[in-house]
Amino acid sequence: MRGKATCFLSQLRHHSLKASFRNTGSGSSSSSPSLSIWRRKKELGKEGLLVVKELKRLHCRYPSQFDRFMKIHVSRLLKSDLVAALAELQRQNLISLSLKVYNVVRSEIWYRPDAFFYRDMLTMLARNGKAGEARIVWSDLKGEGVVFDQHMFGDLVRSFLDGGLSDEAMMIYDEMRSCCCGVPLSLPYRVILKGLIPYPRLREKVKDEFMELFPDMVVYDPPEELSDDGKLSLESDDDDVDDDDDD
Repeated sequence: MRGKATCFLSQLRHHSLKASFRNTGSGSSSSSPSLSIWRRKKELGKEGLLVVKELKRLHCRYPSQFDRFMKIHVSRLLKSDLVAALAELQRQNLISLSLKVYNVVRSEIWYRPDAFFYRDMLTMLARNGKAGEARIVWSDLKGEGVVFDQHMFGDLVRSFLDGGLSDEAMMIYDEMRSCCCGVPLSLPYRVILKGLIPYPRLREKVKDEFMELFPDMVVYDPPEELSDDGKLSLESDDDDVDDDDDD
C-alpha cells in the first residue's frame, strides 16, 4: 500500500512540474479567451487522469484517506485539469465524486458563476435521476444569479423529463416562463413538448401555453396511449396498476 502511494505521488509531482513548465512558456492557449472555459474542449491531461483514477480508488477502498487526497492534490490541479477532471467524472456518472469536485471548483479563486458549468452538472444529475442533489445545485446557481438562455432551459427541462424527474422538470419550466429571456422562441417549447409525451396532463398545460404564445403554429399530438418510443405512457401505467388493485 505504501509503495503504491509513493509511486503515485512521484508520478503526480513529475507531471505537475511538466505542466508548470508548459504554462510558463511563451505560447498561448489556442482557445479564444472570451469563450467560457466550460464550453472549450476538455482534454484530460496525464496529471488529471492520475487524480481521477486515484479518487475512484480511494473513494471505494480507502475512505479515510480520501479527504486528505482531495485537499492536497485535487485543489492543486491546474484550472484546465480540474475542469477536465470534473467533466470526466460527469461522463462516467460518478455522482458523489462529481459533487465533491464541483464544490472544489466553486471554492477556487478563479471561479466565476457560469451557466454552462451548471448546465453540465444538472444534466448529469438529471440523467441519473438524482432529484435531491439537483435541487441543491439549483439552489447554488440561484444564489449566484446564474440565468440560462431559452435553449438551455429547454434542454434542461427535457433532460429532467427523460430522467423521470417531472417535478423538477416543471420547476425549471416555470422558471423559464417567469424569466425575462427576451422574445419567446418556439424551439425550446417543442423540445419540452416532445419530452412531455409520457406525461399527457402536463403536456396539455404546456401545449396551451405554447399556443397562447405561438397561435399560428401547429403542434403534433401523438396517440394519447403512446409515448415517443411506442410504449405505454407513465401515467397510463399508473392507472393500469390502480385498476389491477381494484380487481
